[in-house]
Amino acid sequence: MNEHLEQLSPQPLWRHFRTLCNTPRPSGHEAALVAILEAWADARGLAHDRDAFGNLRIRKPATPGHEEAPGLILQGHLDMVAQANADHPHDFTRDPIETHVNEGWLHARHTTLGADNGLGVAAALAVLEDDSLRHGPLEALFTLEEESSMGGALNLAEGWLDGRVLLNLDSEDRGEVFVGCAGGADIVVEAQLPTGELADDELALRLSITGLVGGHSGIDIHRGRGNANRLLVRALRALEAFDARLVDYHGGTLRNALPREAFATLALPVDEETAARERIAALQEELRAELAGVDEGVTLALQALVVAPAKALNAHASRMLVAALHVAPCGVERMSQDMPGVVETSNNLGVISLEEGRFHLCALVRSLRDSAAADMADRFAGLFDLIGARTRVENAYPGWTPDPDSPLLARFRRLHRRQLGSDPAVKVIHAGLECGILAGKYPHLDMISFGPLIRGAHSPDERVELASVEEFWALLRGLIEDLAESRVA
Repeated sequence: MNEHLEQLSPQPLWRHFRTLCNTPRPSGHEAALVAILEAWADARGLAHDRDAFGNLRIRKPATPGHEEAPGLILQGHLDMVAQANADHPHDFTRDPIETHVNEGWLHARHTTLGADNGLGVAAALAVLEDDSLRHGPLEALFTLEEESSMGGALNLAEGWLDGRVLLNLDSEDRGEVFVGCAGGADIVVEAQLPTGELADDELALRLSITGLVGGHSGIDIHRGRGNANRLLVRALRALEAFDARLVDYHGGTLRNALPREAFATLALPVDEETAARERIAALQEELRAELAGVDEGVTLALQALVVAPAKALNAHASRMLVAALHVAPCGVERMSQDMPGVVETSNNLGVISLEEGRFHLCALVRSLRDSAAADMADRFAGLFDLIGARTRVENAYPGWTPDPDSPLLARFRRLHRRQLGSDPAVKVIHAGLECGILAGKYPHLDMISFGPLIRGAHSPDERVELASVEEFWALLRGLIEDLAESRVA
């Protein structure tokens, strides 16, 4: 499948990306791809090993005459975000990603593309097989489970890597280079809430919100797009006036993707159905007006169920849960005062579920300040304590502090001017690059992050500009050859 990818330029990079598209690789399911890459390395006589967590390293000796250049690490993550449109059945553990080109951009059909971070991985593999390239000692580090938990980086073996310079190939903006990023943590809330039987005069209705754009919970958090969980809770809050009780709830699929859809089952007095439908219709128009220009396809629907459930949350528990969710922090909390235009702290209500009284919430807080992330987690704990829920923090990872005096950054800026005739924009990103974690384990590393132009990451709208991939490839090769001429200090 995806034979057309090998007709694109640069051909070696796209050939490897085709392998990634044809090999299912959601977070936690990277083993098949690791095996393919190990076999590929064996066929080319390249040394490879794995650490205890399973992160993969492939090494290539320096080009003769360049052995004294600083060791270079090319780094990317193997996993991809698994998101598909609701009307498109796709098993990300078995089915390949189907791609197509439209007006200079590569897209997937109804799913995420996996350009994040498949193009970085493909570029590193293409470098490893390029025998015309002058380079110092090379290591390609491919981490696991970045999208789900940063698990690969968090569990990376210390004292394993040899390089002194690291190029993270997981950025998504043309003409920009990243030198810092936000840290983050998962906030998990759980509770067992009391339920009661449906009354004889209650009927079951299905409330849904669909049609939202979604996106990356860091890169897109400031764009004003709708969060399906936030908006469906708003609808539930409106229906409390008609004595609605929650039966179940399912919203969002990943804590690091803006939820595009959410669904809830309600118990509602029969004689309130007409008024409830009118309120939902009115709310849909309100939301479309509020989200004009960013999420105009938002759709609210209220449908009767043929088979009614046996139980719903009791009235008090339903009101308390909806109230807590309604006031929970969501979206941009604060903009940075040090980096104008950059989000400092945000929170994404990523995944919410309720089934037979069992409530689960996983939110992702990001911040340039660890203290602000900790405060956000504490606010969640204080809020959900009020309904008897338990809150814990998981998968916390540090941010990456910018180094404006980085020698690697200076080299990249000179190369960018020479090749493209302009200075790159030096940026800090409100997303969780692995660089902060790597810096904690290997503090001597000089690092930057850059990549091609990717839009719509973490959603089925994900796409990559083809021209930017050629530009990215030329910059990567140029920087590697530039570093090959230097010597270890």
